[in-house]
Formats: sequence, structure tokens, C-alpha cells
Amino acid sequence: MSIEINYENNPLNGVGLKKMLIEIIDYYSFEILFAYLNINCFKMNPSLDSSIKFLKKTQWAREKVEAFYLYEYKNLPRASDEQFLLSPRDRIIPDHQTPGEPAELSIEDAERLREKRANRAKERDRHKAYRSDLSKGYRSKKSANTNNQDKNESTLVEQKPTNISSDSIKIPIDPWANWKNKSDR
Repeated sequence: MSIEINYENNPLNGVGLKKMLIEIIDYYSFEILFAYLNINCFKMNPSLDSSIKFLKKTQWAREKVEAFYLYEYKNLPRASDEQFLLSPRDRIIPDHQTPGEPAELSIEDAERLREKRANRAKERDRHKAYRSDLSKGYRSKKSANTNNQDKNESTLVEQKPTNISSDSIKIPIDPWANWKNKSDR
């Protein structure tokens, strides 16, 4: 009744982090890895040891490099949406999909890809700004009401007492005056 899951078709099966990094660094370079992945361990003092140390400690970066290994270096087709939610090591690669030749990457292509991502981010931000303007309708009405209440309260506080002569100065009414006097002692 239990279903056997075949992870053997996954190119990451049996490949350690060090071996994977050696393969992609030998084929590409640290420059191209930084251009595509935007991970600083490939830019600042790039070395195999420092990259391994960083990637062992940082799961999101390791998964990003593993996805690069699967879909750029091994040139596998994009994973389905439900498989994409899993980490690259846990993804099930169908038997009919086999690794191909590594993709030819250049720094110019990476720059175009980065511009494309930046444009998408701007679109998302623009959409968020539009959505936040819609939701501000309620908030702005609510804040306007609280501002009116604040004005009403301030007029109540600075009332002129009726039993004092008209030539005296307006004295603000302070309900905490007795407490303040006691705390000053």
C-alpha cells in the first residue's frame, strides 16, 4: 500500500555540495555564478572552501545553487508547480527526463535577466501601491475621524471657567493636575 518514491532520477541524488560546486565552478566561473545567482560568496573572495562554508550554513542559498545546478547546468525542464514548492533535493524527476548539455551562459545574458527581474519587481511594487491606495480608503476615513475627535478634545480642555473674571487668562483644565503634584514631591 505504500508508494515507493524514486529519487534516483534526481541528478542531486548522491552528489554532495562540494562535488556539485566543483562541477559548476569548473564549467562556469565565479563571475557567472554571481551574475546569475546574486550570492555574495561568489563575488567577495570567491573560493571553493568559503562558498562551501557559506552554503552549508545558509539553506536558501544552497537551494538556489541546487536549482541552478538542476535547471541550468543539467538543463532539466522546469519543475511542476507542486514540485517547485519542494527543495531541489526533494523533487521527483520523472523517468523520461534526462539531464542534457549545460546551458551556455554569459554575463550579458545575466544582465538582461537582472533587468527583466527588476522590471517585474517594479510592476509588483506598482500593483502593491495601487492595492494599498484602495485599502487606504477606510484608514483615511478612520484617521480623519480621530483627528476631529482630537480637535474636539482640545477645545474642551482649554475652556474658560465661568466664575473667574473676564480679564483673566484662559486656564487649561488638567484632570491629572492633582496626580502630577503628588508625583513631583
